[in-house]
Amino acid sequence: MNHKKLNLFDVFCTASGAMISSGLFILPGLAHAEAGPAVVLSYFVAGLLALTGMLSQSELVSAMPKTGGTYYYVTRSMGPAVGTVDGLITWFSLTLKSAFALIGMAAFTGLVTSIDIRVIAVALCLVFVAVNLMGIKGAAAFQRYLVMGLLGILFFYIAKGLPRVEAHNFTPFAPHGPGAVLATAGFVFVSFGGLVKVAAIAEEVNNPAKTVPLGMMISLLVVTLLYTLVVFVTSGVLGAQDLDHSLTPISDGARAFLGTRGMLLLSVAAILAFVSTANAGIMAASRYPVAMARDNLLPPMLALTNKRFQTPHVSLLFTGLFMVLFLFLPLSTLVKVASSVLILTFLFSCLSVIIMRESQLQNYKPQFRSPLYPWVQIAGIIGCLLLLVEMGPAAWGGSAILIGAGLFVYWFYGRVRTTREYALMHLVERITSKELTSHMLEDELKQVIRERDSIASDRFDSLIETCEILDIDERMEHEDFFKLAAQHMAPLLGTPIDAFQKLMHAREEESSTVIVAGLAIPHIIVEGDHKFEILLARCKAGIVFPGNTPDVHAVFVLAGTRDERNFHLKVLAAIAQIAQPLHFYRSWIKAKNKEALRDIILLGKRLRL
Repeated sequence: MNHKKLNLFDVFCTASGAMISSGLFILPGLAHAEAGPAVVLSYFVAGLLALTGMLSQSELVSAMPKTGGTYYYVTRSMGPAVGTVDGLITWFSLTLKSAFALIGMAAFTGLVTSIDIRVIAVALCLVFVAVNLMGIKGAAAFQRYLVMGLLGILFFYIAKGLPRVEAHNFTPFAPHGPGAVLATAGFVFVSFGGLVKVAAIAEEVNNPAKTVPLGMMISLLVVTLLYTLVVFVTSGVLGAQDLDHSLTPISDGARAFLGTRGMLLLSVAAILAFVSTANAGIMAASRYPVAMARDNLLPPMLALTNKRFQTPHVSLLFTGLFMVLFLFLPLSTLVKVASSVLILTFLFSCLSVIIMRESQLQNYKPQFRSPLYPWVQIAGIIGCLLLLVEMGPAAWGGSAILIGAGLFVYWFYGRVRTTREYALMHLVERITSKELTSHMLEDELKQVIRERDSIASDRFDSLIETCEILDIDERMEHEDFFKLAAQHMAPLLGTPIDAFQKLMHAREEESSTVIVAGLAIPHIIVEGDHKFEILLARCKAGIVFPGNTPDVHAVFVLAGTRDERNFHLKVLAAIAQIAQPLHFYRSWIKAKNKEALRDIILLGKRLRL
């Protein structure tokens, strides 16, 4: 699971292949019956709402690129109870969507075989589980060929179909009113579920903080454009009589202007799409139980990894089993429940960004930040709620059952096995000014950043991890500070306190150790061999140093023996790099406690020694 094997093209293909399937090859006919030609707008509106969720997910996954995607960052923002609900409903949603893809093949396999579709679907499900068990790289390579073939066929369909579009097929444009357009947008929202799948495999992507957001953006833009154009062409060449309730709308459209060969070509494309979605769905859905098991919210066996292929074989088998069971549910139930659950997942993503930012966690450091915050997130939350309202009781009921199941699992299993700090606690703490948290979440985010940025610890890090930190409240003169520093550092170096203090005064008289406004780095040489220590200090009220220098609020005291001179110079260079960015001084003053001060240095941008 720790082998990062996927690149930008793999991310694009996973997301695109997961989105271009039943949502395009089956749903347009059913959706046209509900909204009329305005179904084009329904797909566009669904794409816009997916954009708000995608921007939020991109920010979150760039900060926390871990297996489990949405589950992981929902848990870290809103706690294990909400995280359990999100993890289970997303797992079920992705599994439902993949089952939906396999069931959708019934309309197309009937063209070439009389074998019962459920037998074929079960067989394909077993094949995809086997492909994924043999390694994610093999599954991703399989996905590439499927998606490239699919995109080529669909762009050919658009190019040939646009000249054959007839304007009269778009009148009346919205025969059932704007409410039906919005409700249909919720119905087809399942078509954009591929974005969730990418977030789930982020831990297995090279440079995930940049690759995953970029891959998601490219995929959403390409797929939204493709959906809009394909549905526009299909609505324009087929009248309502031929299109409404059709389970093979794109193939029917191809027959209208490409003949039987065109119909067969698009049927092949549909089958490729179904195969692609099912494969990507198993790949991504299986990562959610893994993440939940790691957090002790599900049995630990679900996190087991195959030693040979480095794949979560137990979770993959369970996901495949659930997919087989879902194959026997009615098609409309699959679509509505999968869409409503997916809408909730996007809503949670928007809410998570708001909570993570407003909690002001120091180690929440996304490499991509959602633009127009918080308006994008607010629009996404309101839009998702409107879609759920318009979708009706069937969607609410299915969602309520899955949410209840998630809370049940948490209450009777996860609650007694896990204790987790989350961002909402930090937000409440900030509002109420009460101590509710420790440094647990900050420590976890620090480790995530180290893994994300491939930060290897060196000797400087080891010193910072254990060094003395002074957090001083009152304003003081530099002499008093030197005395305080000597009391803490001299015993560590085997030097008398008075001698250490004299060395600091002598160094300050030689030349000022204030290197920039607000920052001083007193550094001295002590007697002995192979000794080096660092002390960090913050004084919000300010330390008065000699000369006409501004008060100092950040001090790094360095002391070592002569044989450590080269390391001494490297430490000076490292501190200079860390303290150079404009935000360093602001972060130093705002840091919550001593451990937060330590993290600023450990996670600062610098060349490793």
